[in-house]
Amino acid sequence: MKEYADINAFIADFPEEIQAILERIRTTIQEAAPEAKEAIKYGMPTFVSNGNLVHFAAYKNHIGFYPAPTGIDAFIEDLAPYRTGKGTVQFPIDKPIPYDLITKVVKFRVEENLKKRKKKN
Repeated sequence: MKEYADINAFIADFPEEIQAILERIRTTIQEAAPEAKEAIKYGMPTFVSNGNLVHFAAYKNHIGFYPAPTGIDAFIEDLAPYRTGKGTVQFPIDKPIPYDLITKVVKFRVEENLKKRKKKN
């Protein structure tokens, strides 16, 4: 697995058209979770707020988005057009990326992590 110093380095490793998608996903997540911090975890861009919120990455034919299994389960109907697995969804690169859906999922994950933190306190 290639190691990256930060999200900028990760994004810079891809062709320009993929960089544009990754930057827009990054901005979408930042706007949905302005308090979240950026990190690289598991070799992928990650946003953290009271624990991991979401990860994302680019592959040959798709963008991987990783909102944890609960983030998939909560939006299973909205995610029906996409290939999903336990905690992962694949957005094909040759189709429009559902940025509005990413926003909803991220906001859900923010609330979910807040609830978990409050239960621990």
